Amino acid sequence: MDKKIIKELQKKLGKDKIFVDREYLVAYSYDATGNQFMPDLVAFPENEEDIKNLLKIAYKYRIPVTPRGAGVGYSGGSLPIDKGIVLVFTRMNKILKIDTRNLYAEVEPGVITQQLQLEVEKKGLFYPPDPASLKTSTLGGNVAENAGGLRCFKYGVTGNYVLGLEGFLVNGEKIKAGAPVIKDVAGYNVKSLLVGSEGTLAVVTKIILRLIPLPEHRVTFRVDFKSLNQGAEFINKVILANISPSALEFMDRTSIAAVCKYLGIDPGEDVNASVLIEIDGNRADIEQRKNRFVTLVQESDVLSYKTAETPEEQEEVWNIRRNISPAISKLKPKKINEDIVVPTGRIPDTIEYINRLAREKGLTIIMFGHFGDGNIHTNLMVDPDDLEEMEKAEQALDEIFKYVISVQGSITGEHGVGISKKPFMGYQFTPVEIEIFKGIKRTFDPHNLLNPGKIF
Repeated sequence: MDKKIIKELQKKLGKDKIFVDREYLVAYSYDATGNQFMPDLVAFPENEEDIKNLLKIAYKYRIPVTPRGAGVGYSGGSLPIDKGIVLVFTRMNKILKIDTRNLYAEVEPGVITQQLQLEVEKKGLFYPPDPASLKTSTLGGNVAENAGGLRCFKYGVTGNYVLGLEGFLVNGEKIKAGAPVIKDVAGYNVKSLLVGSEGTLAVVTKIILRLIPLPEHRVTFRVDFKSLNQGAEFINKVILANISPSALEFMDRTSIAAVCKYLGIDPGEDVNASVLIEIDGNRADIEQRKNRFVTLVQESDVLSYKTAETPEEQEEVWNIRRNISPAISKLKPKKINEDIVVPTGRIPDTIEYINRLAREKGLTIIMFGHFGDGNIHTNLMVDPDDLEEMEKAEQALDEIFKYVISVQGSITGEHGVGISKKPFMGYQFTPVEIEIFKGIKRTFDPHNLLNPGKIF
């Protein structure tokens, strides 16, 4: 990057916010995908004025800008594939307001997800979205990807809690979308357009999030089965019995074996599937739903089940689920992490199809995820130095995505498209539909400077 531009940025933002040192460039050149693209410069804005000034300079010189939160995404959404500036939000990490009367919070994009949850819970309030990366992921990143989590079945995803956004267009002009109210149908729904746009349309600087009363109590169950089909049938019974679980998670045989080995615990004999279920609400209501649940367990073909009522017991159960990703990373040098979605009734068929594909191609494919909303985390474990295995993995991915679309599913449920799923967008959308996306992008960003090369 031209030294004149660097000096101009340092003058406007301050030398302590602009870095071109190699260690900074390397540190912000990769994300959880393991892919790497070196930027020209890394910026650490601390307020809206910094964002406005940086964008105006970048727009004047036509420099690409890639917004970045914690860099824990699995689709490459925060990678600076066209070099330019990486805009890191870790210094914009303030919880600006928690309004207990009107039930909303105002936060900067660099706030860690769990930090907000803990703060609002002190006031008897609840922010439900809980991606597995909640201890590290930022709320700005959650909004950019419309992140999900374990509680999606009952409470929905990040976008269901975004009431409003403030930010800047690529030329440094400020915009507001939405407001701290439940109903707002004035004009186009720009707020919802920005949620999940992966930083390609605008740079968000303030997020207004809906809060709800904190559930009084919760109970967690782990139920083990001899087969995934039995687990799927059981889940269907739970849904139809109106037990209203807040979380419905599953783990397949390979993920159970990997995480139990990783944590040094016994997986249990003949366990080929585990279902993790949580119910929450007031104590009297939970007791009724818990009794109905236990009756279902007793009437079903289960190997064993465990009830967790204390926070410590519940953390033990969920710790197994949240440690699957690091556990399976030990199996092979590279993990190709996909997050396909299918109608819930097609989960057993889809898992059977993927397992058959894995056997045919001699691949290790591990599955777990959100049974309640059909979101299956599909992990192809490969050795990148084994060219034959990598070719088989690419073929398998192609076939998996085609199958998902054939059963009316989606190529991504919460990780986003980024760069990893770009080749498969044509399976889900027609050329006309993709051209609509591109038209929206041109309207917001005519010179393709904001997070270029992502989605399409």
